[in-house]
Amino acid sequence: MSGELLWRIAETFASLSLVAIGGANAVIPEIHRQVVEVQGWMNDAAFANLFAIAQAAPGPNVLVVSLIGWRVAGLAGLAVATVAMILPASLLAFAAGRLFTRFARAGWLRQVQAGLVPIAVGLILASGVVMGRAADHGPMTAAITVGTALFVFLSNRNPLWALGAGTLASILGLAAGGLG
Repeated sequence: MSGELLWRIAETFASLSLVAIGGANAVIPEIHRQVVEVQGWMNDAAFANLFAIAQAAPGPNVLVVSLIGWRVAGLAGLAVATVAMILPASLLAFAAGRLFTRFARAGWLRQVQAGLVPIAVGLILASGVVMGRAADHGPMTAAITVGTALFVFLSNRNPLWALGAGTLASILGLAAGGLG
């Protein structure tokens, strides 16, 4: 593993960190584009699998970045990707927090906060679309994705129920001759 690879990992995730309004899941489409299309570190299926593991595991959503770093460059890649994704955003959040405290009563600050809400929601919705495209390879998998999205949107139950049902449907689909 070269220092150049670790530098590319750091550069990729540090830049994404600064635009991750709403958390790591808000930039999943761009992480996917960088990791799969630009850098060529893995294919769609590998990315979707790492994302699924990160979502199923307890802990922060940024875990997907750590898994990508590990897959690309081992333990050093895990450390570099994680720090690169967390440190710039943390420093920016610290500075923004101090600014918000200083100007808490300013009308322009409330307008900025209100303007960031639809941006974060849009980025998170785009993440769902990208992950759906990466995971869906036929009518059955598309139906599982749509069903899972509807379950999560329309019910108050834990999303792990949908994950379990989707897993069961996938196993049954494979046993019946494929998911295509």
